[in-house]
Amino acid sequence: MDTTAPNPAIAQAMAAVAAGVAKAESDPRRPRYHFLPPAHWMNDPNGTIYHNGYYHLFYQHNPFADVWDHIHWGHTRSRDLVHWEHLPIALWPSAELGESHCFSGCAAVTGDGQPILIYTQVGPGDRTEWQANAQWAALGDPDWIAWRKHPQNPALSLQTHGGPAFERDWRDPYLFQTEGRTFLVLGGVFDDTAAVALYEAADASLVHWTYRNLLYTEPRHQTRFLECPNFIQSGDKWALLTSPYRPVEYVAGDFDVTTLTFTPRRNGVLDSGYNDLAPANFYATNTLHAPDGRCILLAWVRGFAPGRGWNGYLAVPRVFTIDADYQPRQQPVAELDQLRGAHHAVHDQPLDGSQITLDRVDNASLEIRVTFDPGDAAQSGIRFNALGNDKPLEISFDRQVLLVDGVPAPLAWSPGELLTLRIYLDGAGLELFANGGRVAVTRAVDLPVGGMEIALLARSGRAYLHSYDRWEMHAIW
Repeated sequence: MDTTAPNPAIAQAMAAVAAGVAKAESDPRRPRYHFLPPAHWMNDPNGTIYHNGYYHLFYQHNPFADVWDHIHWGHTRSRDLVHWEHLPIALWPSAELGESHCFSGCAAVTGDGQPILIYTQVGPGDRTEWQANAQWAALGDPDWIAWRKHPQNPALSLQTHGGPAFERDWRDPYLFQTEGRTFLVLGGVFDDTAAVALYEAADASLVHWTYRNLLYTEPRHQTRFLECPNFIQSGDKWALLTSPYRPVEYVAGDFDVTTLTFTPRRNGVLDSGYNDLAPANFYATNTLHAPDGRCILLAWVRGFAPGRGWNGYLAVPRVFTIDADYQPRQQPVAELDQLRGAHHAVHDQPLDGSQITLDRVDNASLEIRVTFDPGDAAQSGIRFNALGNDKPLEISFDRQVLLVDGVPAPLAWSPGELLTLRIYLDGAGLELFANGGRVAVTRAVDLPVGGMEIALLARSGRAYLHSYDRWEMHAIW
């Protein structure tokens, strides 16, 4: 990691990260092929953008501990969405300007070619008294390494933004472009309304914005706040993603850029990895567009206890699309295939109310693809049995619901239809994609570190395994 820093605040922060690396790396369950900082806390992905051959990822980061506080923006870049290069911390709270945190935001390039970050500036106060009432900007050098706060800050303020009288918690700018126009959405609350507001760039500097309307609203008694709004185009359809202090939700529909009207057609939960006892582990999404046009969805995986030296990581990058029925689909990017190592396969195995061992592995950084016919079994699926004292992990299907580590995910299925699961395991987490990405489930769960047997199961009936493929995954560092 480059320890050059443009100012003393960043130098201090990076020294604290460096001091925590040994502890973070000593945790045997620290993810090996998912991105995370060298040490300490990570939350929302921010400023996600492809530019001049690099995918840039900024992220919420506490460089001083593995708990939330002192929010800076960490920074990394990649040529392939898989291997990441740690870069110097980009944004820091400017205490001399009354700034206590740098909250979520986006990245862009101004009309004169200069990198710009737009984010929510948070003034003094504890977590119950945030003064998130301004959107600030920072300008970068041509290499996107050194950043300075914009001399024209704020880019947007509650006093002059031109929209409703939002309360002080007004944040998380997300920039998008369509038909030659540049827009920004922000989450806010006022009266009895939780809203996503729409603004349009007044010029190419991206620090002057004009309020247009409320893109989307929900009653405040139903939704506390629509955090991290992303407004995404896929073909001729659009989706609004929000993180409303519960699992990430989508509203898919149509957007008329002439009238700036969004018409919802379908809504639901984007990732089913939660229940009443297990808060959503997949949260705070952001997106970027690859040079081939793919929309890449990124998110924070959360739900870890402090004390490991690290806390939070990036979910595997996913290709996001919306099908003809306004149903979102998520598929892991193909670039992940380059991490595959040792391979084991099993084909054509009947199961008759039994469990058969398919495989045995010594580590928990794996990709698995399994296709089977659930048949008439009351339950069928895959089970990871620890060779040591760790508890087993099971994914089962009762022909209506996938049960992933005890968490239900509804999945429409017809008799005779095959079930295909893509499973990514990495030390402290699991990501599952079912039947072409119609269902995604993310779980923060400690996987066995002493090796495990992998078995296919059928209960009270017959099922049939068509194919099982397992790859050990190489580390990305």
